[in-house]
Amino acid sequence: MSGLTRVEWFNQLSDEEAASELLAVCHSRRWAKEVAAGRPYPDVAALQRAADEVWTALDPADWLEAFGAHPRIGEGGGAAPAWSSREQAGVGAAGQEVRERLALGNAEYEARFGYVFLISAAGRDAEEILAALTERLGNDPDTELRVAAEEHRRITRLRLERLMAE
Repeated sequence: MSGLTRVEWFNQLSDEEAASELLAVCHSRRWAKEVAAGRPYPDVAALQRAADEVWTALDPADWLEAFGAHPRIGEGGGAAPAWSSREQAGVGAAGQEVRERLALGNAEYEARFGYVFLISAAGRDAEEILAALTERLGNDPDTELRVAAEEHRRITRLRLERLMAE
């Protein structure tokens, strides 16, 4: 990559390599394939705009595929454990009671909606996340799917920014 910006490096990858890099950011195969196919991108902002446009045009099944790669809030793992851990850093400092309430809320959310609770957790503490989780449990399934998709879009933007800064 010597001498190239990260965007230039990304633009020079094969379609398969670019999609693989993108799958670490957002685990929707259709999203990764379509964003990779949109290259070359002149800068990170253009890449993020394209990523947003592709994401909002996806079917709910594609969103659910991406949601499935995320760990529960307060737990490790997922398809990109290092990024998830960094994004959820505010949860780690929470007391036992808050962590237990998050675990119960996660279980209730999954039982109600069928997928993990997603929130762009970067910069939020556990109390804020718990309040959002509690509030969103009152959403109807269609509304919540759109809210979760928007939160995932925000997570993806942050991850793209990090990918292009590494």
